Amino acid sequence: MPPILQTIFTLPLRALAWLGGQGTRAVAAIAFIAVAVPPLGALLRPYVTEAILGLLCISFMRVDLVALLGHLRRPALIASATAWTTIAVPLIVALLAHATGLDRSSPGLFLALMLQGMASPMMAAPALAALIGLDATLPLVTLVTATALVPFTASLFASLFLGGMLSISPLALGAKLLAILAVSLIGATAIRWTFGAAAIQRHKRPIDGLNILILLVFASAVMGDVAHDFLADPVFTIGVALLAFAVYFTLLAVTTLIFRRAGTERAFAVGLMVSQRNLGLMLAATAGALPPTTWLYFALTQFPIHLAPYLLTPIARRLTARVNVSAAGAAGGTTPSS
Repeated sequence: MPPILQTIFTLPLRALAWLGGQGTRAVAAIAFIAVAVPPLGALLRPYVTEAILGLLCISFMRVDLVALLGHLRRPALIASATAWTTIAVPLIVALLAHATGLDRSSPGLFLALMLQGMASPMMAAPALAALIGLDATLPLVTLVTATALVPFTASLFASLFLGGMLSISPLALGAKLLAILAVSLIGATAIRWTFGAAAIQRHKRPIDGLNILILLVFASAVMGDVAHDFLADPVFTIGVALLAFAVYFTLLAVTTLIFRRAGTERAFAVGLMVSQRNLGLMLAATAGALPPTTWLYFALTQFPIHLAPYLLTPIARRLTARVNVSAAGAAGGTTPSS
């Protein structure tokens, strides 16, 4: 290959590899770029569905099915985590909203919280857990099982609690979710079959960089109006932002407490997964036909989603170090019998 052509092909890969190497810093920066450049959001909003498909495809593409099957050795724990994130979380959200009257006082916020609760965890959640140093095995397996169930559980909860609040029927919502997941899985399978798992692993950093670029497309499309909304009603916007952070960290803390018997590090990883809800999947399924308040809440949830991995890295490192010290102590305290 002529040097000029080699350079043309190599430079983009190097740029993507550099971007992929920025890790949580790049993920955190995305939220601020999306808010700071509103025209980017207006330009990219028509491509929300394509961005979601791309993110899902990359995530499915990186799942090692052989290793995944090997991790199914604790079915009770996996079933508990799956039931918590797909059934308990949306049910608790619905009951709290009804008890506090939120469904009547602010239907847009109620719809946003219900869609958040009904959503499966983000496909990138296990990768983020691994990125900050946590064991991503249990989150990965739970993510797969929860994602497989979400077309059915989301349809059920939509029919029970949302009534006519959605522009599509609960059955159509479930069908669209199933179609989006199926298309992404087929695309990921085709890529793995064409290039092979070894090539995907070898180009991990450039793929990370591509993932970050697609995240920027999605975040810009969703958050493009945040600055305008803040200027129009700063008190309400700040209140919604505080609610988004409160929901995120409540899900993280409660999940960690519930699963602490499985080990603090593992419980924290599951908590991170449960708090990272795939709102983009719901946006794609509803074609973005949502009230302005729902859009605003979805936009502001991107701040905890993108900032938390960066903020939680020191905690994750301390947990991992504690586990390693305990393991080393146990190994050192074991002596052969005479």
